[in-house]
Amino acid sequence: MELLMLGTGAADGWPNPFCECTSCTAALASGTVRGHTAALLDNRILLDCGPEVPRAASRSGRTLAGVEHILLTHSHPDHLGPMALLFRSWADRTEPLQVLGPPDALDLCRDWVGPHDPVTFTPLVAGQSVTLGTYDVRALEATHEVPTLLYDITDQAGARIFWATDTGPLAPSTIAQLENASFDALFLEETFGFKTDHGTGHHDLPSFARTVATLREVGAVTDRTDIVAVHLGHHNPLAHELSAALEQCGARTVLDGTVLRIGSRAPGRTLVTGGARAGKSTYAEALLSGYRHVTYIATGDPHDDDPDWTERVASHRARRPATWATLETVDVIEILSGSTDPILLDCLGTWLTAQMNRHDAWLDGNTAAVREDIDQLLAAWKSCPVPIIAVTNEVGSGVVPETKSGRLFRDLLGLLNARIADASESVVLMTAGLPTRLR
Repeated sequence: MELLMLGTGAADGWPNPFCECTSCTAALASGTVRGHTAALLDNRILLDCGPEVPRAASRSGRTLAGVEHILLTHSHPDHLGPMALLFRSWADRTEPLQVLGPPDALDLCRDWVGPHDPVTFTPLVAGQSVTLGTYDVRALEATHEVPTLLYDITDQAGARIFWATDTGPLAPSTIAQLENASFDALFLEETFGFKTDHGTGHHDLPSFARTVATLREVGAVTDRTDIVAVHLGHHNPLAHELSAALEQCGARTVLDGTVLRIGSRAPGRTLVTGGARAGKSTYAEALLSGYRHVTYIATGDPHDDDPDWTERVASHRARRPATWATLETVDVIEILSGSTDPILLDCLGTWLTAQMNRHDAWLDGNTAAVREDIDQLLAAWKSCPVPIIAVTNEVGSGVVPETKSGRLFRDLLGLLNARIADASESVVLMTAGLPTRLR
């Protein structure tokens, strides 16, 4: 299941275009602009369709021509821009399109469809289940000012998500229907940040955390559920403060345009490479921020006599969630084959250094034993049963090392990086804190 986040913002987006508060000013300065919350599921199902959504799809390089169903949550204008149906008719689409949602939302769409347009409307009520092609969809009751539905969606491979926007704290009857759902991903609205006196059918950060905790108690959310906060508004704190608050309940944010691959039980392998201080570790940690439990393998040897190194290690530890387990070791092969939690291996360069030290390969240049270690690591990497991310360094882009040992290390690390990259589904190059996806 692939989900493209077409928008992650509240009705007025974030930043609010008329606001000069600290939150909006910081978002504008950083270029982090969030549009109306909506998503495109496998290019076939559109989850909400506010007025900004068609253009958001185009900016993400996607067409909506393959959309077979539109699931509307409710009639508020940031979730329903019926003019999209007119745009579709202008493109002379002849494929059938089914629009589903609360009856009052569908009523707002009918005038935008011509008499010969292949569009049908299917009203839904809470508790109703429908099959949309290869997807099973169940509508659940939201807590909102107007009739609003939340959607429990399962694909034919068993991947399962809960689309929960807009809503305040869920009713006990809704919670009961989610017992033992074990969602792969939860998309839960969090509009108001630390503003708790809003008196609306929305979540703020405290109520968001309580809802997540309740869903954990009934088995709807597990340690493997990717919890994504959506419908974010400018009452939220600055980005790093918001991330820290959400981290407490195992949740995260993603940017508009993010592509999420959900429910694949096959392990994912990602290599993050780049120069020194390029943001590799921070980026790698963010990739696993949706997991509550992660095994962090720190391959660097302790340097108790180096205050700068000690400070760097401490800063890395401080920014990682307390629920992550840290192992300081270079003996990683058994960990890779036996772990039940996702793994972050940081980094391959220090692992290689340890192997070269172990085999005294620096002076005589005999690398046969080191190459055998690389073979064993590669085999463990390929067979790792959980998602794994490795951080490494690019050392071949600068000047040629003066020493024989320096050139040997450069060559071996280049070999190791190339082999790990070849066996990875995703490879990312970090430059000045910015990621470039190579694969």
